[in-house]
Amino acid sequence: MKENIHTTLNDFEIIEKIQSGDASRYFNLLYERYFDKVFGKCYTFVKNKNLAEELTEDIFSKVFEKLSTFRQLSSFSSWLYSITYNHCIEYLRAKQKLHYTEWSSKNEIAEILDETKEIIDEIDYDKVMNILELIHPEEKALLLMKYKDELTMRQIGASLRISEDAAKMRLKRARARVVYLYSKNYLSGE
Repeated sequence: MKENIHTTLNDFEIIEKIQSGDASRYFNLLYERYFDKVFGKCYTFVKNKNLAEELTEDIFSKVFEKLSTFRQLSSFSSWLYSITYNHCIEYLRAKQKLHYTEWSSKNEIAEILDETKEIIDEIDYDKVMNILELIHPEEKALLLMKYKDELTMRQIGASLRISEDAAKMRLKRARARVVYLYSKNYLSGE
């Protein structure tokens, strides 16, 4: 019985084969393995299937071009998702002219005290997803990278082209903004 090469080779082995010269065959394995996940992340940002598919294709083209720069310091999926988030953010910045520092200063929120513990116990997933649509795409990306993809602050900073300390500060603000908007939209008046 012939083994399925797709399931027997890990990402690093596939990348080694690509870098050894059989690029199209093996890159297609990475493409098939990660297309749905990259598409899903793109769709999260643009809410349009055709545009998400177009962004996904652009991302895989970029990944193919940059694969020689992948140093295996993290998993391939972390590297790929970093490129994905960055590409989506750049697209939204260009389209909507959204620059985080300017947006953040115009949308300051009051610091939230330690009532977050109570709020966290009452959080509903669908409501949180609605709140993520209200915040800046960069904050949304930051939260998804940290809590969904479990990237390190160093990886997040590199992805967003900011320092690790700046990434930590933005993550803190993003969490505060989500808690503030959640409590404002769903907890006041209940």
